[in-house]
Amino acid sequence: MTLTEMRGATRDELLQQEKDLRKELFNLRFQKSISGSLDNPMRIRNVKREIARVKTVVNESKAEG
Repeated sequence: MTLTEMRGATRDELLQQEKDLRKELFNLRFQKSISGSLDNPMRIRNVKREIARVKTVVNESKAEG
């Protein structure tokens, strides 16, 4: 989801997306600890950044209204 799409989404949709991303991050970390490697290790970094983007947009919307 791009930043423009995030800003157009409702707060509930953003919170749901954050929840889904946190589950994915947990699963990636779990998979890494069990197997010792991942197919795409950069995915952890990308998921963390997505979570940060979502939280930023949520906080922007709080400040506006």
